[in-house]
Amino acid sequence: MNKTIIIAEAGVNHNGDINIAKKLIDVAAEAGADYVKFQTFKAESLVSPSAQKAKYQIENDTSKDDSQLKMLKKLELSDNDHKELISYCKSKNISFFSTAFDEQGISYLSSLNFDMFKIPSGELTNFPYLRAIAKTGLPVILSTGMANLDEIEKSIRVLDSFGTKKSQIIVLHCNTEYPTPMSDVNLKAMLTIKKAFDVQIGYSDHTLGTEVPIAAVALGAKVIEKHFTLDRNMEGPDHKASLEPNELKEMVIAIRNIEKAISGNGIKEASSSEKKNIHIARKSIHLFKDLKYGSIITEKDIISLRPGDGICTMNWENIIGKKVNKDLKKFTKLTLTDLL
Repeated sequence: MNKTIIIAEAGVNHNGDINIAKKLIDVAAEAGADYVKFQTFKAESLVSPSAQKAKYQIENDTSKDDSQLKMLKKLELSDNDHKELISYCKSKNISFFSTAFDEQGISYLSSLNFDMFKIPSGELTNFPYLRAIAKTGLPVILSTGMANLDEIEKSIRVLDSFGTKKSQIIVLHCNTEYPTPMSDVNLKAMLTIKKAFDVQIGYSDHTLGTEVPIAAVALGAKVIEKHFTLDRNMEGPDHKASLEPNELKEMVIAIRNIEKAISGNGIKEASSSEKKNIHIARKSIHLFKDLKYGSIITEKDIISLRPGDGICTMNWENIIGKKVNKDLKKFTKLTLTDLL
């Protein structure tokens, strides 16, 4: 059975507090996620002083300041924070992961010996960024929010040209609206990506609830990324579109169940667990009246009844016209030994 990689996206929901970050790691580990992911950036290298917050950031952040720079500055993780969180993840038996947003961040995460990189949707069209990640030669998870097929193709081409082969790339369908309206999910686009580029696929989800990522796994997603928080009422830009701890755990359980449900061999046959039900649920041919030795069976003499461990009723017409070799009572379950 192929296991779906589940990335519990803490993102910036730590609010710049290392203790909250550790609590998020606890939640992700308890839920059974494979990775807990944060974000690695220096605000000054990410946005200009004049950059304004996105609409969802304004709506979800109660602070009156509309500056992205000031908001992000409060959400940075230091070098010591990263190392402390990596160590804490090891103690909780969950893998630490983070997204870099510039070349400096890529270089820094490379120094931490990560085994893959995550490219966020906003960097999909950033050539220097893509080139820097490709030169690491590591596998890549590529988010595609806001992108069309032409833009995805160009990004894959850049990665492939500079060191990350297409076979190392998992492309995530994504919508960057927080929360994403169900009518905008367009989950079939994930399958379009797979067909267009012959790559492994996944889904980065920003909808409310857990239905869509679970459905994505049923459709073949190999990676699921989902934001989570300690409490949706906390201050910060992403909490409102995040799962709470119990929901994250329920999503992981559901995904693991779906993996089992779609892992069969595809052959339609009785499963090992239901074979015992065949004789109980099916019917076989029984007598509907008393018959004397030598009587010829007519259709009025027989009836389909449970259990089904006698003569199968699919032999109905073959039994009509046969003679019985002994006196038989009404409701006798016929067997071949009862016939002449």
